[in-house]
Amino acid sequence: MRQLLRYISFAASFAALACLPLVPGLTSAAQAQATNRPSVTQESGDVARFRPRARFPVLLSAQDAPGPSSVSHTRSGDCRQSAIEKLRASAPDGFAVYQEIKDKKFFLNWISCDDVQTGLATAVHESVHFITADSDAFPLVNGGEIKRPHEVSDFFAPSRIAGKFKASDFVSTYLRRGSASSATDFLYLLDELNAYTHDLNAAINLNGLRRGEEQADNRDGLAALMAFVALYAETAEESEPATWSGLLKPQVAKTMSELWGRAESVMASSCRIPNFGTEDKTYIRQFCEAKPQSSLQKILGRAPVCPSECLKPSPKTAFRD
Repeated sequence: MRQLLRYISFAASFAALACLPLVPGLTSAAQAQATNRPSVTQESGDVARFRPRARFPVLLSAQDAPGPSSVSHTRSGDCRQSAIEKLRASAPDGFAVYQEIKDKKFFLNWISCDDVQTGLATAVHESVHFITADSDAFPLVNGGEIKRPHEVSDFFAPSRIAGKFKASDFVSTYLRRGSASSATDFLYLLDELNAYTHDLNAAINLNGLRRGEEQADNRDGLAALMAFVALYAETAEESEPATWSGLLKPQVAKTMSELWGRAESVMASSCRIPNFGTEDKTYIRQFCEAKPQSSLQKILGRAPVCPSECLKPSPKTAFRD
């Protein structure tokens, strides 16, 4: 799973530093997060849980970090600058995220020279979280933003729907209590939906960087979050009247419509790329079922679109589907 690959890439990138404490002048991702978060009362209790996938320390001064030689520093810096140029040329929405984030070092340090496509998509994903917290608004694919509807934090906890899914790292990370804010607060489930939309959008635009048609799992994250949101809506309609009423309120419904519509579009555009997911079909089938589709239709004011093209077997994975 690509989520685990993100952890592994950090372990590989910083293996040489694993036994060293942070030196003066360097800041960890967790420290940067606390520094850059807005001092908004309703978010003060969530600082420690923000960006839950940053399992390894991210050093925010890569070019100054202690390393084996100045040559390796130069190579790493050149790699990151080259990656940004590729982002500018091929992924305008991703490059817009890079332009908007104030802390450019935070963005750059998610880039892996061994897998530029995944590194850039991850950098875009994590920076979207950063920007969302700073602006109290979801930055949208194709431009613009929409304010976060904080009233959804009063809805029932998304962890309630974990049992509707087979065990997976996505379920453990986003729906099990103790891992991420999205398990207890629907606002952060929407945050992840938006971040994975940007993530997959960047990966699609940068697909030319992938080595041949090797198996990737770029589509899995967005498929999982779309399934989580869809089955959350279904559960609300069936057994949580207060939350269901809240989901139908104009501002919340508008936010859902903006985020879901972009997720739909990005997911559909990814279907043409073979071998782009490993768990995606399972999640897509779940949110394409009649009941979640019906609940979403009442919120969106239109019929949601099932990305049926993504359910067709990929050339190299037909034996597994």
